[in-house]
Amino acid sequence: MRRELIRQMLREDAGKGDITSEILIGKNVGARGKIVAKQEGVLAGVEEARAVFAEVGVRARALKRDGEVVRRGDIIMEVEGQARKILLAERVALNILMRMSGIATATRRLLELARRKNRRIVVAATRKTAPLLLGLDKKAVEIGGGYPHRRNLSEQILIKDNHLRLVGSVELAVRKAKADGRTPVEVEVTSPEEAVRAAEAGADIILLDNMSVEDVRRTIKLLKRRGLRERVKLEVSGGIGPENIEAYAAAGVDIISSSYMTMKAPAIDMSLEIE
Repeated sequence: MRRELIRQMLREDAGKGDITSEILIGKNVGARGKIVAKQEGVLAGVEEARAVFAEVGVRARALKRDGEVVRRGDIIMEVEGQARKILLAERVALNILMRMSGIATATRRLLELARRKNRRIVVAATRKTAPLLLGLDKKAVEIGGGYPHRRNLSEQILIKDNHLRLVGSVELAVRKAKADGRTPVEVEVTSPEEAVRAAEAGADIILLDNMSVEDVRRTIKLLKRRGLRERVKLEVSGGIGPENIEAYAAAGVDIISSSYMTMKAPAIDMSLEIE
């Protein structure tokens, strides 16, 4: 986690200073505390939370590791230092832990559901997240067992609907991307017929966007009929969450991408308790 991002988070939360702590607590008062899980979940963000405390000069010792399942009452971390400093870092550290753990927990749940139907399915994250939190969210997805997909626009070619409107056709867009030499080339389509055209044009990955399960199955049948299915990876995205991920996994795609874990999953509740 970039140090400047930590500093930015601390500045945002502190404003001109923690006036309550400054009024009530002496500058040299020391304290110990512990971060406690208030519900079960997959832990993520331990390294980042420790970095937040370190930034203000508070010692932090992790008792649990990223990827572990924590339960209500488990102690995640112990902290020691100036009381004012502990309270200054408290909310930022907790927010990171709670959000990242919520994402990791949701990712693992989606993966478990999908692999009931397809043991080799990949569950990937989208770029739908809060600004400046993309790196943390993607890391939390990986901790939960998911695939981060693109961390930024420079990592992979992904031709989306607005690109197609500007270029004019799936075929032309794929050919231009392939001519650049950077692979893989992924293209987003919205119908089975468009998927076939993308495969014939040489796409490496075809993203079936907002298609019903029935249309996904029809797409696979068309590609198989034309001898194209083995040439491409199939990804499906759009409105996929715990309620329908099993059906999409069973349809026979290779990758399921979802924004559920970064946009809809609840945070895992935690608290910092001064001893």
